[in-house]
Amino acid sequence: MRGGTLDHTCPNCDAVLKFNPHGQNWVCEYCKGQFTKEQIEASEAKKGHVLNETAEPVKMEKNAEGMDVYSCPNCGAQIVADENTTATFCVYCKSTAILKNKLIGEFNPVSVIPFYKTKEDAIEAFKSIGKGKPFMPKEFSDKKNIGEMKGVYIPFWLYDYHVNGFLEAEGRKVSTWRSGDYIYTKTDTYAVYRDAQMDYHRIPVDGSTHFDDDMMNSIEPFDYQGLVDFSHSYLSGFLAEKYDVSSEDAQKDAETRARNSTTNALRDSIVGYSEVDIRNANHQLQSTKSDYVLLPVWMLNIKYKDKIYMFAMNGQTGKMIGDIPIDKNKVIRYWFILFIATFVISLIIWWIGGIL
Repeated sequence: MRGGTLDHTCPNCDAVLKFNPHGQNWVCEYCKGQFTKEQIEASEAKKGHVLNETAEPVKMEKNAEGMDVYSCPNCGAQIVADENTTATFCVYCKSTAILKNKLIGEFNPVSVIPFYKTKEDAIEAFKSIGKGKPFMPKEFSDKKNIGEMKGVYIPFWLYDYHVNGFLEAEGRKVSTWRSGDYIYTKTDTYAVYRDAQMDYHRIPVDGSTHFDDDMMNSIEPFDYQGLVDFSHSYLSGFLAEKYDVSSEDAQKDAETRARNSTTNALRDSIVGYSEVDIRNANHQLQSTKSDYVLLPVWMLNIKYKDKIYMFAMNGQTGKMIGDIPIDKNKVIRYWFILFIATFVISLIIWWIGGIL
């Protein structure tokens, strides 16, 4: 750890290591060495670089804009980050800078799901969105724009709940029959009750205000079997944020999701009726566990006509979301060319017909 940053270095040449999603190991871009987490920790212990998770925050400075300033451990250049950034890059030597003072105490995650998808995987997934879309603006196929794809560890809160659920509804059975010239309709009304005990595990809530909640919800689900104990090693080569949404505030969203899921499950158990109206839903929730974790997301922002279009890919499963707009000028040109082509063909057919 140097100058307020923390990196893992190659046991062979001491260059900064980066995490390799496909191999689930760490690679050195200089000597091409590949290492497991155990090998890195053993090497750093031998060098006397054992991590102290309880250490006091290292000293940092503030610039004129109020941003945090650190020193790059490789080239000594200044690294500027906002208060929520926990891993970033040096703009000069491109080295990863893991800001340890942002990852201690309450901001030290319990677990992390490492990246399983690479930047190349994310770029290919993004390109697949544009396939078959001839009216896509050129900005969305520009290699420079696509190359700005960034891997970010997003802070999430995970909650476990035990729920005692109760649902009161009105069910109606409607029957119709004909007798002579008349059609009769009969409606029988029933009071319907459902109750159940349900357990929810790892309900996720985005812990950062920097990222759109709907977008983060859309790239779910994550496979939480892939959670591992947090280590700074997994941040190498990626950006990372710390939470700025407290556990108490995030818990409100988790409770809403638990209540809605319980209501839907009880409602779905009511069958055999023509119509069902929910009259009352009363659920008692007990929070049994909450964890602060980091989850992997590939992010891309592209500006088009003064609007930012955001794309996100689940860094574990590869699920990509985002909408590409239509270039209206391309549409106009297409229909203009089609009209001219149709007119010319019709003129040729008319001319040939006149000759014959």
